Amino acid sequence: MNILETIDTPIGSYAPDFELPGIDDCVHHLSRYLENLSSVCVISICNHCDYVDLYISRLKTIQSEFSPRGFTLIGLNCGDGNNDVRSGEELDTVSNFERMKAFARHHELNFPYLWDSTQDVTRSFGAISTPTAFLIDSDGILRYKGQIDDHPQEPLASGVDYLRNAIACLFAGQAIQPAETQQMGTPLVWRK
Repeated sequence: MNILETIDTPIGSYAPDFELPGIDDCVHHLSRYLENLSSVCVISICNHCDYVDLYISRLKTIQSEFSPRGFTLIGLNCGDGNNDVRSGEELDTVSNFERMKAFARHHELNFPYLWDSTQDVTRSFGAISTPTAFLIDSDGILRYKGQIDDHPQEPLASGVDYLRNAIACLFAGQAIQPAETQQMGTPLVWRK
């Protein structure tokens, strides 16, 4: 694993805009989402993370719950398209997108799934693990970052649902507390 400096966008700062390809064969821009939505949450995910597998159903539920109010999740995969960490086999752009599409079909994702092939956007947000949430308001300001909740192993357990609470506070015009939680999950692997 390579250690790479991240920019680590702080709470209260503008989120990094992006122009990234999605598995729908379209190019996605954060600024265009913000023109039409009240809030966007970028989630660092990948196809092979055990923690992501634990959270996929919860993420789909959050998307279904808040999308009618002008919200969307955006899955952001910064996996190295040149080398599949699990198998070591070489990948090209087409095969990486095919794997992302298969992942999305298998999990019946109800939100966009984008590929950050250069890993620049992921570093700009300050992600160091998957999954990590970055909640952005309609002005493009980062309002929450960190864990989805504090009970990854127990989806039905009572605990603190950090992301859901942050979204609800944002829509209610209330301060988000906590605005940041420690990132947990699988460490990102950075390209050499």
